[in-house]
Amino acid sequence: QVQVVESGGGLVQAGGSLRLSCAASGIIFTISAMGWYRQAPGKQRELVASITNTGTANYADSVQGRFTISRDNGKNTVYLQMNSLKPEDTAVYYCYADGVRSLPYSPPRGYWGQGTQVTVSS
Repeated sequence: QVQVVESGGGLVQAGGSLRLSCAASGIIFTISAMGWYRQAPGKQRELVASITNTGTANYADSVQGRFTISRDNGKNTVYLQMNSLKPEDTAVYYCYADGVRSLPYSPPRGYWGQGTQVTVSS
């Protein structure tokens, strides 16, 4: 019923920039929050940044000041602008839509995207 699709990953040199996009589609009434997680090989998935539907953003310490999350509620889309990229930012980046309601009183659910690879070369 709800699909979450990321785009914008790729290969970039250290110090470069990338912009990730994530769009949720389907029968959607509201989405409480949207966020970006990442998972590097051999490591656990970790929160990178999240943003509520009122615009409150939260960042991991490791990306504070380098990454910026933004959201277009009308398009159910979230963006992650990544600047000053480092090799340690290399990971698969996943988008998560939290508190998704298809109807005003339907129970909230969460949906993951399929992930997009970000590789930062040194």
